[in-house]
Amino acid sequence: MEKYYLENLTTTQVDELTKRPAIDFKSVFATVRKVLEDVKENGDKAVKAYTKRFDGVEVENIEVSKEEIAAACSKIEPKTKEAFAIAASNIEKFHETQLTDTQPIETSKGVKCFRQSRPIEKVGLYIPGGTAPLPSTVLMLAIPAKLAGCKEITMCTPPDKNGKVPDIILYAAKLAGIDKIYKIGGAQAIAAMGYGTESVPKSYKIFGPGNQYVTAAKMLLSIEPGGAAMD
Repeated sequence: MEKYYLENLTTTQVDELTKRPAIDFKSVFATVRKVLEDVKENGDKAVKAYTKRFDGVEVENIEVSKEEIAAACSKIEPKTKEAFAIAASNIEKFHETQLTDTQPIETSKGVKCFRQSRPIEKVGLYIPGGTAPLPSTVLMLAIPAKLAGCKEITMCTPPDKNGKVPDIILYAAKLAGIDKIYKIGGAQAIAAMGYGTESVPKSYKIFGPGNQYVTAAKMLLSIEPGGAAMD
């Protein structure tokens, strides 16, 4: 690996080394569009095929079972559980302040105006994979959804090379009260939640970060007539 020392570099060299790689969005959109169409048409079959193609693993059951969740939770160290309990409590306290009561205002005699917040009935949460699991993302998406009163919360996250979801991700989901968890990543996960499949419920709005393929899938789905809204 080549090493660089900042004090020896010019401004131009620093800019060159730190610039983000250019992305060919035309090819990204072309790839993602095919994924969306395939998942919309073929459901779980397409999801499993893309999981094998992109993640390099065959997954027989894309939904995480209760047994898998229980086994994962049993492997978490007590100190880690304590830390997550504190984090979850802090997140909950923060977002509870957003649950404001409706306060009508009489703008003129006999005319009352008010703002009413209602929960989205069905939401999808996307938790990226990559080199390190992101349990904090699980808590920061799932806890507000629960507090808001969303009736159906679906979570998708990529499986590892063994077809498993990291234990810490499943523990965070369990702690936040999420039990509909699917081993799906990338554009196929967004498509599954956006259209619905035999296993994955359709979501009205999808939340969560992701790479350029996830972002492209969210953009394309959101502009479809009746398509899911995106964060």
